Amino acid sequence: MYDLETFKPLIKEATKWRRYLHQRPELDYELHGTAAYVVEKLRSFGVTHIETGVAKTGVVALIEGNQRSGPTIGLRAEMDAVLLAEKSNKPWSSTVSGRMHACGHDGHMAMLLGAAKFLAESRNFGGSVALIFQPAEENALGGQRMVQEGIMDRFGISRVFAMDNSPGLDVGRFAICDGPFMAALDEFDITIKGQGGHAASPHRNIDPIVLAGQIIVGLQPLVSRSTNPLESLVVSITKMHAGEAYNVIPETATLSGTVRTLKPGLRDFAEAQIPAVARGIATGYGAEIEFKYRRIDPIMINSPEETNLAISAARNLVGAISVDDNYSPVMGSEDFAFMLEARPGAMIFIGNGSTASLHNAAYDFNDEALPYGIGYWANLVETVLPAP
Repeated sequence: MYDLETFKPLIKEATKWRRYLHQRPELDYELHGTAAYVVEKLRSFGVTHIETGVAKTGVVALIEGNQRSGPTIGLRAEMDAVLLAEKSNKPWSSTVSGRMHACGHDGHMAMLLGAAKFLAESRNFGGSVALIFQPAEENALGGQRMVQEGIMDRFGISRVFAMDNSPGLDVGRFAICDGPFMAALDEFDITIKGQGGHAASPHRNIDPIVLAGQIIVGLQPLVSRSTNPLESLVVSITKMHAGEAYNVIPETATLSGTVRTLKPGLRDFAEAQIPAVARGIATGYGAEIEFKYRRIDPIMINSPEETNLAISAARNLVGAISVDDNYSPVMGSEDFAFMLEARPGAMIFIGNGSTASLHNAAYDFNDEALPYGIGYWANLVETVLPAP
């Protein structure tokens, strides 16, 4: 196992990669420049088994250990950016208007590239490592698409791991827990169909905007009174669209939002009860509703054995006191959950320090975290795939 000093020589180079990628953000599956840069670096490290075009622009590369016989594990990093105008005011800020790496995927790629360079030189492990550079984590389920295209079977991946940065967690610290670690994500739309007319004669109409307000309030007891307070359910109305004119009550109003939970039963509960509440309120005033519900990301569940391996790798790098192995699950979602449905594995959080939050225009990945991430990946490989 290695301590942090082993990876400090990589800091300058990894910082250069990270800032290059930060300046050139690309979205969803349109990651042609990003993928080409990743492939160029991998080849410069002596990695020869590289497959491109996975899930359109994804990259999977294999590094074999000194002892080639043995299992293959997957290490995943995301590549896509988000639609957001950067306000970090850093010299390496995004050069693409309205797009930025606001979730640290530039840092995730740089850490995995640093690990790739180290592992390609040392090869002090038995078996193989599959480096998974994934497209479209933010909005388009790239993780699911990679699984559907068969990467687990095609590359013989038996376990899969990921790492995400966490603003607010000190640099040099890691956090993880066994079991549900990130929430399922569902989306819904409620269209209220009333009766439009002149705003001066509300008694002759069925106002869908008033009913929308009642539905918003009516949904809150699903969390506060119908759900066990020791269980996690978040129902958020995030969009409302109705009307075009000051003096017209519209025919319809649409509410949209998300459901997040850490238990499958609560997903079923929300899908059944949200339309029941909305329909009850609307029917009482002579309106109707149309309801659509979409299950997006599953619950991301860390498997026990792989969580313990991740904990061991992190502790060997930074010491036991700097690894929180009973971290509280978070209600954000992650399409890495699809990979964890396909294979056992675990995600760990790495500290990003006191930076702006994710998806904030002032956010920037903290380059001081780079050697910790590189070191974690290297230690994890040698923990899971010890040399014979």
